Amino acid sequence: MGQAIVVVSGKGGTGKTSFTANVGMALAMLGHPTLCLDCDVGLRNLDIAMVMTDCAMMDFTDVLAGNCTLEEAAVPHPKQSNLYLLTAPTRIGVSSIDIEAFRDLFPLINERFDYCLIDAPAGLGAGFHLAISGAERAVVVTTTEASSLRDAQRTAMELNVLPTDCVHMVVNRCRQKLLKSLHQTIDDAIDSTGLPLLGVVPEDETMSLYAGRGTPLLMTDNECAARAYRNIARRIDGQRTPLMKIR
Repeated sequence: MGQAIVVVSGKGGTGKTSFTANVGMALAMLGHPTLCLDCDVGLRNLDIAMVMTDCAMMDFTDVLAGNCTLEEAAVPHPKQSNLYLLTAPTRIGVSSIDIEAFRDLFPLINERFDYCLIDAPAGLGAGFHLAISGAERAVVVTTTEASSLRDAQRTAMELNVLPTDCVHMVVNRCRQKLLKSLHQTIDDAIDSTGLPLLGVVPEDETMSLYAGRGTPLLMTDNECAARAYRNIARRIDGQRTPLMKIR
């Protein structure tokens, strides 16, 4: 049986969707059938991050309504085997989605895929609660900004429906020079949120460049953020991988 992992953040701009897309691809590269599920109802962007714009014809509400099967709605990535996208609806609100029916979708997902990464909307509203309803694990994505760390701490409190050992933190968009200038360390981020660290992703200005060219980051020779995403995927998969140094 597979695992459903929800990716959350207390605020926007932490890089949560890019994290979902790239770690999903890294898991697929390890040979695991992986589904990236966009749960940002009305404002979906995961298809852009996965370089799969306009690939999906159906969304997860079509599966819930019986209009299509999971296999029909989950679109394979055009360049990476084992990687699939199930997108969110854009023309209805979260209140129109039956949370019980959504939760009931995950036994099917876990039979078909080794991993399902759920890209939750930012914030702690109804979309957040929908996204976490089918998950067994959670990753809180934060930056080193004080406001982001405070929101991550509040988000962690809302994840008390999950076992404490199933909730981890990723510090994203990390710059070592900035940390030094602010006298911050990664340990400070861990202390602020009270969550165990799953990984650190460095700030990488080339990411938007690759995306603009329609090339997934992990299919380039990038050895900055791409390596961090690969390391995080290995840890999710149970492998021991040391943290990379942030320069």
